[in-house]
Amino acid sequence: MATHKSAVKRARQNEVRNLRNKSRRTRVKKVIKHVRAAINETSPEAAQNALAAAIPVIDRAAQKGAIHRNTASRKISHLTRQVNGLTT
Repeated sequence: MATHKSAVKRARQNEVRNLRNKSRRTRVKKVIKHVRAAINETSPEAAQNALAAAIPVIDRAAQKGAIHRNTASRKISHLTRQVNGLTT
């Protein structure tokens, strides 16, 4: 365990940030699951709505540093291609 005052504070901050990031990553996984479920139902409208709700969540997680920006971009791109594949 840390013994310096600044190291103790840093450890506390890391715990809080870890919980916050874990929550954001979990939320990203959840919205992706909702989009994939809508895709499996082959309902283009539901899939479009789920994707529209998922994109800001994924972008926000990347903006806050919970996931890498390229990872967020890749996830959005893959989901968008799958949703667009339903409509054609």
